Amino acid sequence: MDILPLLDFVDEAVLAALFGLLTGAIFGVAAQRSQFCLRAATVEFARGGLGPRVAVWLLAFSTAVIWVQGAYLLGLFRVEEARMMAVAGSWSGAVIGGLMFGAGMVLARGCSGRLLVLAATGNLRAVVAGLIFAVVAQMSLHGWLAPLRAWLAGLWVTPGGANVNLLHALGLPDAAGLGLGLAVAALAFVLVRRNGLGLRTMVFASGVGFAVAMGWVLTFSLAQVAFEPMAVTSATFSGPSANTLMFFLTENPMLDFDIGLVPGVFLGALVAAWFGRELKFQGFEGEGQMRRSMTGAALMGFGAMLAGGCAIGAGVTGGSIFVGTAWLALFCMWVGAGVTDLLVDQAGAGRRVLA
Repeated sequence: MDILPLLDFVDEAVLAALFGLLTGAIFGVAAQRSQFCLRAATVEFARGGLGPRVAVWLLAFSTAVIWVQGAYLLGLFRVEEARMMAVAGSWSGAVIGGLMFGAGMVLARGCSGRLLVLAATGNLRAVVAGLIFAVVAQMSLHGWLAPLRAWLAGLWVTPGGANVNLLHALGLPDAAGLGLGLAVAALAFVLVRRNGLGLRTMVFASGVGFAVAMGWVLTFSLAQVAFEPMAVTSATFSGPSANTLMFFLTENPMLDFDIGLVPGVFLGALVAAWFGRELKFQGFEGEGQMRRSMTGAALMGFGAMLAGGCAIGAGVTGGSIFVGTAWLALFCMWVGAGVTDLLVDQAGAGRRVLA
């Protein structure tokens, strides 16, 4: 992909931010219209169902894998140059952080990406939870919580100073990634038909995965021609949320892909909600819900930084390039969410019925 002509009009940092804005806008529109949400999918699965939320998540995930692995086979993207693959990963961080994030997104009723989309529609609960998530993520990255995060992450790390490519670790050919993506897509289509989802939902759910793939290809293409080192990355909301917060709080901030991504998602979701006539101010229903949401947001902020990514960053973006710790973190997010739903929501509903 030749982007050299674009650099004649804007510098590298601005172009990176514009790529983030474009990726985020597509993601925001697609996520809002499809109601893509890992929390909803895990809760549905934990309660014994393979309904529309699971179908939407599988469709988005499989689309990301297919597009990313297809781009890799065509030479448009190199997995080994991705930021999360080129640095050491943390197995312990993936387990502990994944469990914390999974529990947090159930308590907050949405993962970090879903909260950003909901905030754009006027959900004030999501605004408050999203700000807490960003603050705790920043504290975990560079603040008071950073030593604890570093200690937990250092308990068990990947060898050789790089992460683990699951396909290579299992001795599978490069084309196996594309094959797995197609297999998951087939399962997703079975669930789509079973649950009667329409073509529009299918297109927008696939758009979430396409946005992830586009982010990988755009940042990789820019990194090949940029004079300054550029990170090869895509959609994630832990580091970018913290960085975007500091962008507006510090003097002389730096532009990059992450800084464009978060506003792009917000604007995309806002436009989609406006066209869908779904803009509506919503607040907390009581003190209990507020405490629960704030606690969940804090757990997600620390958990995401510890796990190396959020439900999108690890669960879809990292999963699409078969990062070992990302797949482990995703599994632990499902477990943490399922257990929390069982102990908090299902048990609470049972106590209310008995009362």
